[in-house]
Amino acid sequence: MLKKTLGLAVIATVAIAGQAVARDQIRIVGSSTVFPFSKTVAENFGNKGKFATPVVESTGSGGGLKLFCAGIGDEHPDITNASRRIKKSEVEKCAKAGIKEITEVKVGFDGIVLANSKSTAPIKLTKKQIFMALAKQVPMDGKLVDNPYKTWKDVDASLPNTKIEVLGPPPTSGTRDAFSELAMEGGAKKFPMLKALRKSDKKAFKAVAHAVREDGAYIEAGENDNLIVNKLVANPSAIGVFGFSFLDQNADKIQGGVIGGVEPTFENISAGKYGISRSLYFYVKKAHVGKVPGIKEFVAEFTNEDAFGEFGYLTEKGLIPLSKEERSQVRDGATSLSNLMM
Repeated sequence: MLKKTLGLAVIATVAIAGQAVARDQIRIVGSSTVFPFSKTVAENFGNKGKFATPVVESTGSGGGLKLFCAGIGDEHPDITNASRRIKKSEVEKCAKAGIKEITEVKVGFDGIVLANSKSTAPIKLTKKQIFMALAKQVPMDGKLVDNPYKTWKDVDASLPNTKIEVLGPPPTSGTRDAFSELAMEGGAKKFPMLKALRKSDKKAFKAVAHAVREDGAYIEAGENDNLIVNKLVANPSAIGVFGFSFLDQNADKIQGGVIGGVEPTFENISAGKYGISRSLYFYVKKAHVGKVPGIKEFVAEFTNEDAFGEFGYLTEKGLIPLSKEERSQVRDGATSLSNLMM
């Protein structure tokens, strides 16, 4: 009986210890756009030798937030990257799973580019033309009709007589969210009929502006930007949608299109001149701080001037830095793990 009691005691002790001892590696999920920045910081952080190199996975912004908000514990990620701000509905999902304390860290800016192969002429489009080419329904004679445009020339006589073929991210992607909000909505507002709808029924306007055609003109290429680049090289008439940082890393193969007369350059995006740009973030699960070693230190590494500063190593990867004042504010909030304010 004594042996049995001792055995149960040992099992109980091991179980308690198993709960107390968490992973020794930070687990990060989320945006494919933020992925290269996060991975670079993780490698530099690991190379310093104090903590294990964090594991970084590219799951897309929506997919990452879904994993992040699923719960607290070793099986759930500690940090999620996002190429858009967390939604109120996602904060509520987190809260239902017991995740009530989240720290938001804004890391910089990125532009959404429409790119094509360098073996052909660079594309020049307006937001209105982008909407006309990709919207599921477009205004025609005072009503909405299924998109009839097959070629870019159908959209505008000044554009090439080539088939509309755009490779882009799926709805779970933060890049897709930003593209819908900045490019598609921007184009939809150019139509008086839809501009009036936006004033009278914002929800109905968004439904029209964000609905992308499903007849093969827009091809969802998943979260794999490398796949899009390879397809653009193979098919010079196709156009790809992804973040500026990825264009920057593949500048030998592809070129960014001119949107509204402005090129997607580091300078134009940081100056706010390029019309399709967005903020990038990561979110920290405060319940895991102190359980998984190194989370506070990783946040400090990411928000250090040597990393996300004006001349930090992340700018070499294509990150557009925040202003000096905003970086200081972000660093203070991040290192103190201040709670998310919506």
